[in-house]
Amino acid sequence: MKRPALIAILALVVILVLFFLRGQDLSLDGLRDQLAGLTELQQARPVAVAVVFFLIYVAITTLSLPIAVWLTLAAGAMFGFWQGLLLVSFASAIGATLAFLGARYLARDWVRARLGSRADKIEAGLKRDGAFYLFSLRLIPVVPFFAVNLLMGLTPMPVWTFYWVSQAGMLAGTAVYVNAGTQLAGLDSLSGIVSGPILASFALLALFPWIARAVLGLWRRRRVYAGWDRPKRFDRNLVVIGAGSAGLVSAYIAAAVKARVTLVEAGEMGGDCLNYGCVPSKTLIRSATLAHQMRHAGHWGLTDTPPQIPFRQVMARVHQAIARIAPHDSVERYTGLGVEVIKGRASLIDPWTVEIALQDGGTQRLSTRAVIIATGARATMPPLPGLDQVDPLTSDTLWDRLSDQDHPPRRLVVLGGGPIGCELSQAFARLGSEVTQIEMAPRLMIREDEEVSDLVEEYLRRDGVTVLTGHKAVGCGADDGKWIEVEADGQTRRITFDQMIVAVGRSARLEGFGLEKLDIPAGRTVEVNEFLETRFPNILAAGDVAGPFQFTHTASHQAWFASVNALFGMPKRFKADYRVIPWATFTDPEVARLGLSEAEARDKGIAVEVTRFDLAELDRAITDGAAHGFVKVLTPPGKDRILGVTIVGDHAGDLIAEFVLAMKHGLGLNKILGTIHIYPTWAEAAKSTAGVWRRAHVNPRALALLERFHEWRRG
Repeated sequence: MKRPALIAILALVVILVLFFLRGQDLSLDGLRDQLAGLTELQQARPVAVAVVFFLIYVAITTLSLPIAVWLTLAAGAMFGFWQGLLLVSFASAIGATLAFLGARYLARDWVRARLGSRADKIEAGLKRDGAFYLFSLRLIPVVPFFAVNLLMGLTPMPVWTFYWVSQAGMLAGTAVYVNAGTQLAGLDSLSGIVSGPILASFALLALFPWIARAVLGLWRRRRVYAGWDRPKRFDRNLVVIGAGSAGLVSAYIAAAVKARVTLVEAGEMGGDCLNYGCVPSKTLIRSATLAHQMRHAGHWGLTDTPPQIPFRQVMARVHQAIARIAPHDSVERYTGLGVEVIKGRASLIDPWTVEIALQDGGTQRLSTRAVIIATGARATMPPLPGLDQVDPLTSDTLWDRLSDQDHPPRRLVVLGGGPIGCELSQAFARLGSEVTQIEMAPRLMIREDEEVSDLVEEYLRRDGVTVLTGHKAVGCGADDGKWIEVEADGQTRRITFDQMIVAVGRSARLEGFGLEKLDIPAGRTVEVNEFLETRFPNILAAGDVAGPFQFTHTASHQAWFASVNALFGMPKRFKADYRVIPWATFTDPEVARLGLSEAEARDKGIAVEVTRFDLAELDRAITDGAAHGFVKVLTPPGKDRILGVTIVGDHAGDLIAEFVLAMKHGLGLNKILGTIHIYPTWAEAAKSTAGVWRRAHVNPRALALLERFHEWRRG
């Protein structure tokens, strides 16, 4: 039987039962009168009456009819306390379970589809704590029991768990009502059955499992710290190791709430992003983009002008940009904010002690209530034979090592086809290098949809990059010039070069901070829980060293959770929230991503509707001479809720922000469509995409009715 028909039948049964009951006297006096008529029948057939009563109770509970209280009182009056308790306890638990299963069958899929990705988090929480929640609700009758049955049916709770927790949780309340039924003759009202003291007792009983779990947590915590001597007093509230994005934000938050915080950094303030990553690479990309635009000035109605590229000046501009931003992350600024900044290398001596090897040669020890490890990541060097012979560059080292060159490398090999490799390949090609990019995977930027990879590769080739995907590097050498050997389809070839940039990923900095001494697990990153805590709850990690993302903005995001949990974690901890994480690759065209990609949805079996808007139709893109790329939004079929967004085109990293806001706060495409956007701007791309979705969901019947309405009005 189909679900709508079954729902209709159940609704009809409930209506008929309620209709039958509407003329019945459901007062205590009426109940006493009804029971008086059953006395002779019960005495003649006690077993049959008990069985029929049991089945009626199961049916009433299954249909969630609001007369279970009266039946419970009747059980006490008819069968006595122990037999009545036995009958009602099992009948109510079985009926509740049947109602639970009915709600699961009839409505769970629909509710889950409405919740979308939020359902995963809810279900994870219920899987962990569902039995506790259910037991508490059963003991505290604030929410009606029938509502609990239906609501829990929409969750992934196992049936057996629901049954036995319901049986145990309802037992105390059932006993109170059955006992009241044994004294039905002297009962004046229901209010005396669940008096204030009884409700308070239930509430305390409901808290017991939570208290027990908290005590168990404290016991486990003590076991973790067993063998370590905890200081009686602490020098600091927080010590932060590493002054990159995560470390700076953590120290800032601690100082803002007046905690005594020390920030320790062995290298440059600002970390990788300021000194080796985001800032220098985007500065270089901007210079390379201008050189490209000069070569192709005819595209904008001007005269093509081959640029002169004084590479030393280009690199000087990179360092100038770093120097201009550096004061934002400087020792002086953070000292002024109330942070103690120490230049040196920190390591953990015990869970509460940090030893700092100072840059002047001395050492300093600090005791602290909490530690945040924010040591970042470095460029990964693959185990490639002969790699050390060619003295490769990385995205960390190229800024200093190339700064004194008058010309960019004439022949450059970029090993790696991820975002960093693609950005640097295109930039150096536009600055005049002969670039060969080598990627072992079948396509560039493997995390993106195939059409995105293809478009990026097309533009790299236009800029002169030789892209070798599906090619595995097998060795390097420096005899008769530097070379790298690659293998593809069983064939090998050698590529000679002057410089090579290794861009195959980044690895967390894990060595030398005392993790091994404290047995803090670390694989590719430091192992942390959902609160960013290591095995020691007072030692946390944030940023690249903690994963799972390696973006500056996620490092800052994690820093809030890490610092708040470190400083205030005893009364309340916060789980790091990764539901809405955007990122961008700053090639030309730019690529920005949020949520699901089309390929990921397909691999996970998630049904999606794809709405696409080509930027060639955007007026501002046409005026800017950048009418290429697209906006692609994934939504549930027929719904406007955003599941994922991919943007390829100029300003993609900026355009994604509106979708991030919408997805974070549950705003659908209709809300974006109803928002005024300035004309002509790139931001209109979001509204235009929403318009494409809206046009695809116009009801043809409604349009036909409107057409007839207007015909009628014309006479």
